Amino acid sequence: MSLYKYRKVLELPRVLPAILFMFVAGLPLTIMSLTLTLHVLTDLGRGYFDAGVVGTATALGFAMGSPVLGRMVDRHGLRPVVVICGTLSTLAWALLPFMPFEGFIVLAFLASLFTVPTGSLARQFVAGLVPEDRRRPAYSLNMMLTELSFVIGPTMGIFLITLYSPTAALAGIGIWRAVSYVVLYRLNWPTRTPEEILIEAKPVRPALRTWMSGRLVSTLFVSAAALFVLSGTELALIAVLRDSGQLGFTGFVIAAMSVASIAGGFVHGIVHRSLSQASLAFGMSVLLLPVALFDQTWWILMIALLPTNLLCTPTLAAGSETVANLAPSSVRGEAMGLQDSAYRIGQTMATPLVGLAIDSVSPEAGFVAAATGGLVLLGIAALCNLWVSKTALASGGDGRS
Repeated sequence: MSLYKYRKVLELPRVLPAILFMFVAGLPLTIMSLTLTLHVLTDLGRGYFDAGVVGTATALGFAMGSPVLGRMVDRHGLRPVVVICGTLSTLAWALLPFMPFEGFIVLAFLASLFTVPTGSLARQFVAGLVPEDRRRPAYSLNMMLTELSFVIGPTMGIFLITLYSPTAALAGIGIWRAVSYVVLYRLNWPTRTPEEILIEAKPVRPALRTWMSGRLVSTLFVSAAALFVLSGTELALIAVLRDSGQLGFTGFVIAAMSVASIAGGFVHGIVHRSLSQASLAFGMSVLLLPVALFDQTWWILMIALLPTNLLCTPTLAAGSETVANLAPSSVRGEAMGLQDSAYRIGQTMATPLVGLAIDSVSPEAGFVAAATGGLVLLGIAALCNLWVSKTALASGGDGRS
């Protein structure tokens, strides 16, 4: 029965090639931050602050670009966006290794701004190729591969950087992405189902107030909360292992966390009914709190981290499914892009806030800070849902506005 649900999804035309290709196409993005940082530190001879400035610039580029490019896909289709944005981002990646630091910041921002967002695009393909009643296993499979990419990508990136140089790795990222744009243009998977295409032969973008519902805003806050917890957990893990002289075991712990996340995603895809995205994210946050007590030995810390990571992929998959169901097909790309932006914002917020807790209190406090930040964002999401409920009661409607 477990494999049956996945088999029913993979039997659908074009689903397996689309999911696998987007997994391969997205691998370079998992080493982008690492490669840019090492290029700034080694090839440009700058410090960690300067590397952080570049990291912030690229995060802002992705956060701003994802919803805009998603809106362009909604309005003009996939191919024009791939041609224009793919060309611009490829040129930016090609020029990056030759730029001085000041120009490097600007070009890194532009490269990320015009990079076709692999994650949100993959989720759009799932929505366009898979009927609504089969999307849970499809999104679970997509997120399991995404989790796997963050295991394979950095390992491959470190190998290439060590064997050659960060500059060579930058060039490799540009070439890989350029090839992926050519293939993406050729295959041109749909972002809407055949039924949605029939209903809207020419998609018309509805007014923002008609689809940016309180529930959708709540979903975006939950997405930001999930990434806050995940990013904060990784930072706290490194701090704890470094403080105890066990930094060499970091790879083993992260690998175990990834396996737990993939296992949780597999179960999420086969169950008849799963918990909501908010409930899963709440579980992630609460289960992280006691991890601060298990800092003595790396393998004990690893075991303590497994429960919260079991909910990682299910939370992200549930968020993708929720956005796909709430957003009209004519603005699905923009909505998925906004979810990508929420992920980036949660990730970007976690680093300084969790880092402050680590520096001010202790490395173990990083886990508490990551969990607390997630709970605060979930509280904001709950307020959005409360507002929806009150609006529904006042208007006598169904609360979908």
